[in-house]
Amino acid sequence: MDTSLLPFAFICITSFFTLTNPLGTMPVFLTMTKGMSEQERSQIVKRATIISFITLMGFTLLGQFLFKFFGISTNGFRIAAGFIILKIGYDMLQARFTNTKLKDEEIKTYADDISITPLSIPLLCGPGAIANGIILMDDANTLQLKVTLIASIALIYFITYLILRASTRLVVLIGETGNNVMMRLMGLLLMVIAVECFVAGVKPILTEIIKAGTVL
Repeated sequence: MDTSLLPFAFICITSFFTLTNPLGTMPVFLTMTKGMSEQERSQIVKRATIISFITLMGFTLLGQFLFKFFGISTNGFRIAAGFIILKIGYDMLQARFTNTKLKDEEIKTYADDISITPLSIPLLCGPGAIANGIILMDDANTLQLKVTLIASIALIYFITYLILRASTRLVVLIGETGNNVMMRLMGLLLMVIAVECFVAGVKPILTEIIKAGTVL
């Protein structure tokens, strides 16, 4: 078995769980579905997780093609993604549930199809998760790692489905304090991943600059 498989799987699962943030999405989900039956909530959660999974998989698998089509370098994207993930991690470190603020009138506007917007996009599948998927697919240089990445994404959205389905009970069980503590720990972990991502993008660029300066 590849020795890099387990560390890669750990990074995939922890980063996607943190970026998807189903625990932080619970209060928003409960607010948007207030007054709905359990069956209606179940249908919304099912649709939202499926749409999020398909969207994230699409960007993860086609990310490199998009880079070539638009002439974007992988290193430049890593730097930009590092900033995005760092901002999300910082918000979570401050125990902010989501960077998407929903007003009462917005909730009514989205009531007809909240499973797509804002629940699926951008809450469960935001720019941080998309950037993370593209970068990890670029790092997955073997078939085993690619399969591990895809399986990790599927696992995270399955867990997300279970958490949101049980959201009414989990909110009472975890409590606000427990949720805040977990959010801060996840945010700290996410900030570390963001720094690693940023360094991985800056290092080869600086190396090229130094080489070019030496030649001149």
